[in-house]
Amino acid sequence: MQNSKASVYAFFVAIGGFLFGFDASVISGVVRFVTIEWNLTPWQVGMVVAAPTFVAIPSALLGGVISDKIGRRTTLIILAITYIVSAVCSAFAPDFWTLVMARALGGFAFASLGIAPVYIAEISPPEKRGFMVSFNQMNIVIGFAVSYFSNYFLLNLSQSGGELVAALHIDTHVWRWMLGLELLPAMLFMMGALIVPESPRWLVRAGREQEAKEVMGRLMPTSEIEPTVVQIKSTLAEYKPSIREQLPDLLSPRLRLPMMIGLIVGIAQQITGINAIYFYAPSIFEQTGVGTNAAFFQTALLGTTNVICTIIAMLCIDRLGRKPLLLIGLVGVFMTMMAASYGFKTASYELPSTSISEFSKEIQTEVDFSELTDRKFNSDISFKRAARAAIGENAYRKHESEILRAATNINATLIMVAIIAFTASFAISLGPVMWVLFSEIFPNRSRGLFGGVAGFFNATTAYLVTQIFPWELDTIGASNTFMIFGVFSAISFILIYWLLPETKGRSMEELEQEWASWGEKRVKSRTQSDDK
Repeated sequence: MQNSKASVYAFFVAIGGFLFGFDASVISGVVRFVTIEWNLTPWQVGMVVAAPTFVAIPSALLGGVISDKIGRRTTLIILAITYIVSAVCSAFAPDFWTLVMARALGGFAFASLGIAPVYIAEISPPEKRGFMVSFNQMNIVIGFAVSYFSNYFLLNLSQSGGELVAALHIDTHVWRWMLGLELLPAMLFMMGALIVPESPRWLVRAGREQEAKEVMGRLMPTSEIEPTVVQIKSTLAEYKPSIREQLPDLLSPRLRLPMMIGLIVGIAQQITGINAIYFYAPSIFEQTGVGTNAAFFQTALLGTTNVICTIIAMLCIDRLGRKPLLLIGLVGVFMTMMAASYGFKTASYELPSTSISEFSKEIQTEVDFSELTDRKFNSDISFKRAARAAIGENAYRKHESEILRAATNINATLIMVAIIAFTASFAISLGPVMWVLFSEIFPNRSRGLFGGVAGFFNATTAYLVTQIFPWELDTIGASNTFMIFGVFSAISFILIYWLLPETKGRSMEELEQEWASWGEKRVKSRTQSDDK
């Protein structure tokens, strides 16, 4: 009965993960429309997409500290309100800068990404902690999938020509509907945050022991409550209430290993390219010449794969362990990124004069292709530069999908399989495992601070990848971009294989004592070496 209640609470809190997934990836369907409507440059496109992850940098750092101060539940309620306001403002944004600011506001709510797994870990039994914390990642990928399918559905609906579609302006403002749908899960998250109790571990730390015991009574057998409280108190003996007093812990030798692991895994999760795939998936598929509708459909397949493989990870994480999943997934990430790089490297581009008649009447009327036709190019970069020079920057952006579909000679199946297999590799490893590790490797007395620092580096890397990706495609090309992601995955594999111990099935207090023992041995060894 207690475990079932913990699962219910975990489910409601993990809706924050769903919101992150939906908010972050719904923009993948919006990019094409706002780029044309507001004549955006690649750098401006990056700003629209990356605005939430930019703001998530300070919010990831401060979110954990704030939740340590005012409680996990109260913080989640504030974040739910922020999601609601961001969704409404994004849907009604009248211009580029308003949309950027509205999406940036949603970035503050991305702090839920770090706070939710901490809350879930603090209410979960050790033997099921990995599975239950993975609820959060599961909801993230469901959020991705729902946004992809809703974008695909709305795109087709906007082209249906129905009277109701026209009356609701779905045909002319489909991207606003894509963004506005976020309001529904945001309100559900608000309801969930109001239902769940406060974390019992936070209550003990805050000196509210009786309240903590009442919450524990819903989560575990009565006989386990007192020993659990004693164990929590033992790890809080050196608890430091202020941030200034906690800061030295970040450089403490006894806690150096968990901090190093947190930084390595946090950076690896993003530097291997997942945000580029999640947020720009339709744009990437359009680069293979399949067209807009097919690109949206392939993105929906990507979302489905993500959900299935995350379920597999949830079932395996407490059986196989954290480290094996990470290593297996990183091998898959390396192989798939290299396959995608090879696919784009071997592509060629040529716009036959005979294909011009197949273009839409709009593009035939607006654009003169005489300087571009019947010329062969061996890279996407050289073709795009020639196309922009021949027909103009604005015309190319507006009709890029049609032009690439006519000109691209590429193994589109290889690219699609590689991108979907990359998503599968990530979903069984870096996706769920990072949040599980963040929730269990950091010390009780300053878990918010440690998680905030690791989240800060994770969010910073996410922002850089998201912001730079459109520029990379335009400047160094798809092949080199994916190869860089592959190289970073190889480096991450080496570091994780070398440093990460297994953490499955062990209490957070037990792990904390082991980190301290490791650090003390390192200090003792260094002292003896200096004495010699």
